[in-house]
Amino acid sequence: MLKTIVHTLFCCFFFVPLLAEDNWKKVTEEDEIKVFSRYMPGSKIKALKVECVLKAKASELVALLLDVEAATEWVYKTRSCKLLRTVSPSELYYYSEVSLPWPLENRDFVAHLMVSQDKVSRVVTVDGPVVAGMVQNKEGVVRVMSSKGMWVITPVNGGQIKLVYTLHVDPGGAIPAWAVNLFAAQGPLETFKNMKEQLKASKYRNASLPFILNG
Repeated sequence: MLKTIVHTLFCCFFFVPLLAEDNWKKVTEEDEIKVFSRYMPGSKIKALKVECVLKAKASELVALLLDVEAATEWVYKTRSCKLLRTVSPSELYYYSEVSLPWPLENRDFVAHLMVSQDKVSRVVTVDGPVVAGMVQNKEGVVRVMSSKGMWVITPVNGGQIKLVYTLHVDPGGAIPAWAVNLFAAQGPLETFKNMKEQLKASKYRNASLPFILNG
């Protein structure tokens, strides 16, 4: 059960830049998805980095990430995901609750999702730190107050994109850091496998977004 708990926590928090290349150590690789980890200064919880190459367009992946209410279909153990506010076509706020097995309490969070693109390199970044407020705390659910990360989408040859996802999250509550670090890699791995399948859905294939230029 402990492994399931930690898998859930690490793959459900969509998104401090963590992209510096130093000190990352590969912990697992499966289906051409690579997972790395490293220690962060001042934290007992390791940061994670996931890399893979997808046969997809940047706009297709961004369309999937912005479709936050569909997260229950592919982000592991997401109990609910609700759009709270749309600021612009490339910026929004959403609320999500993550299911954990008894006797642990579920976790929830509010995230601010922001998409930007370098128009020269066409590299897309999707940032989504957790923020305070907007949704009242729920009894019996632990609010996550520290989760930082980023999706970086880079066009490569042959109509493909390279995806690098970095994450550092403190799940809060009474889960020991050693347990989180021991089992954390499997959660993002499962979510990325689901993501590959989800991208095949017709609503994402050939998606066109006015603020994204495909490579």
